[in-house]
Amino acid sequence: MSKFKYRPLKDRILVESHKAEAKTASGIIIPDSAQEKPQKGTVIAVGDGKKDEPMTLKVGDIVIYAKYGGTEINIDGTDYLIMREDDILLVE
Repeated sequence: MSKFKYRPLKDRILVESHKAEAKTASGIIIPDSAQEKPQKGTVIAVGDGKKDEPMTLKVGDIVIYAKYGGTEINIDGTDYLIMREDDILLVE
């Protein structure tokens, strides 16, 4: 994985969302307008953590986050979410 040139501050992380499911388990194709917002992504960059709370996540972790967690940003044509470590629900 290439070195990302931006670094989040304190307890924030940068996540690249995985694509929404375009097909159900039974093979039905879901139109874009009906697809749910993805809640899973890959950690691209992490901050240094708070003074007494070091970061537990690392670059490359696959995470599941709150449905409406984080702030959407676009860097160099790619969409990312920036959120606090507390917004992460699970790590794969």
